[in-house]
Amino acid sequence: MKTIIEKMTEIISEAFVECGYDASYAKVTVSNRPDLCEYQCNGAMAAAKAYGKAPFMIADDVVAKLSGNAAFKSIESVKPGFINIILNGEFIAGFVDEMAVAEKFGYAPKSGKKTVIVDFGGANAAKPLHVGHLRSAVIGESVKRIQKFAGNEVIGDVHLGDWGLQMGLIIEELRDRKPELPYFDESFAGEYPTEAPFTISELEEIYPAASAKSKVDAEFMERAHTATLKLQSGDKACTAIWNHIMAISKEDLKKNYDNLNVSFDLWKGESDAQPYIPGMVQDMIDSGLAYESQGAMVVDIQEETDSKELPPCIVRKSDGAALYATSDLATILEREKLYSPDSYIYVVDKRQELHFTQVFRVAKKAGIAPQQREMTFLGFGTMNGKDGKPFKTRSGGVMRLEHLIADIQEACYTKIMENRTVEEAEARDTARIVGLAALKYGDLSNQASKDYVFDVDRFTSFEGNTGPYILYTIVRIKSILAKYASEGGVCEGLAVNKEQSVSEKNLLLALVRFLEVMDVAYEENAPHKICQYIYEVSNTFNGFYHDTKILGETDEDKKKGYIALISLTKAILEQCIDLLGIECPDRM
Repeated sequence: MKTIIEKMTEIISEAFVECGYDASYAKVTVSNRPDLCEYQCNGAMAAAKAYGKAPFMIADDVVAKLSGNAAFKSIESVKPGFINIILNGEFIAGFVDEMAVAEKFGYAPKSGKKTVIVDFGGANAAKPLHVGHLRSAVIGESVKRIQKFAGNEVIGDVHLGDWGLQMGLIIEELRDRKPELPYFDESFAGEYPTEAPFTISELEEIYPAASAKSKVDAEFMERAHTATLKLQSGDKACTAIWNHIMAISKEDLKKNYDNLNVSFDLWKGESDAQPYIPGMVQDMIDSGLAYESQGAMVVDIQEETDSKELPPCIVRKSDGAALYATSDLATILEREKLYSPDSYIYVVDKRQELHFTQVFRVAKKAGIAPQQREMTFLGFGTMNGKDGKPFKTRSGGVMRLEHLIADIQEACYTKIMENRTVEEAEARDTARIVGLAALKYGDLSNQASKDYVFDVDRFTSFEGNTGPYILYTIVRIKSILAKYASEGGVCEGLAVNKEQSVSEKNLLLALVRFLEVMDVAYEENAPHKICQYIYEVSNTFNGFYHDTKILGETDEDKKKGYIALISLTKAILEQCIDLLGIECPDRM
């Protein structure tokens, strides 16, 4: 359905046209002076030059034409030419009632349905998730949900780091530790074991040990390179070990992503793209797009419109090896063949911007993806500690993500037990939900490209712009509705009041902004816009709650209007937190 601003713009456009002015000047916006009006139209200011008239004269003409219009409680011309608007309570009530019964509250994007691939996660096989994986996971999950809410077919891909030297390092470290395994017996001709020769805990210890050894043991490093080459050449024993590594790693990663309420449609990795690389690079060489530079094969990406010099993209090293860019290009080639998406969104550390500029440009220059394909780099900043530096453990190491989640849930549990008398099991379950909300909201409420400071005390506060405050607001509404129902009230099929108090109307005005907010959040891949919105709605609801005796209202019709209003408030808040990947408990 049309937004309330679009409806007002239509009404005012007709008045502009009837007064002899172009309809394009009739754009309506939310007022930047809410103490004076709710909405405003500043088109008369822009029209003045085109029509050679004082702006207030144009505004006077339009306002006179709209005198008595049922949509407006008041519409007035204010010098030097502003049109200030206050909506009629009945008009906005009708709009809100329409939202309440419409699918997705009436939201539909302006663009048609698309197939969108969201590339996020970026975890590595054989390594645990750490705090550096948090932003990609939670931002990517929210972007994926926003895209789905807009009606798109969305494919989320974890894009695992599952190829390259780390695999050779693990294979050779395993050889040193367990040389008796059949994988290292060249005369072994049977079937390799189906059970992995290591647990996830052992695997997570093997890789750092191997990495450290390779830095001081040249012979070991040479063996790792050889094992990597054997794996990439299809060696049966190395492939069997690799399959064990991937099975164990994926099981553990899925468990940890589940704990974050993050999921993927595809669990593909760099290895899936490898078969496409030789032919793809050869095609670039044959077409003359790729050329030799210092022994490597490179592709120029510089364009005339660039304000600074951009280096060529290396697609094959001098020793014949592929690079990350080669793998990412081959991944696009595979995705084009399998899914032919309309759009790609890469949720990656913003320090990778040059890399993806190179990849996107080469993909289109080489015909791997068509020119019209949308390719978006959604770069995110770092999560820092209170010292302003990338977040570390107290000992200076990189914290595992599961430990970070446990810490914030423990902080929430402590606060719940301080303030409430609840059973231990319920408190733990509530702390799990609220802790995750605190963590995700603390991240998502920041613009993705910005760095932010991770502050457990602030994030877990039940006051201010935090996840727990949003959840507490929803729980408060749930409690009111439950009590109303227990007293025999029916919450469905009600209409909001046509005449409202100031705080009641403020809440209505906040709710109708949902449609505009979703437009922006979708078009800009901006979860932080949703966070800003639900904080505003929560504040506005709590203002209404403190001003109004909702269940104590003696006028039953007015009480029903209140119930209709807070029911829609709860529904919109719940929809919004779902788009952020956040759940809400029944009690707090």
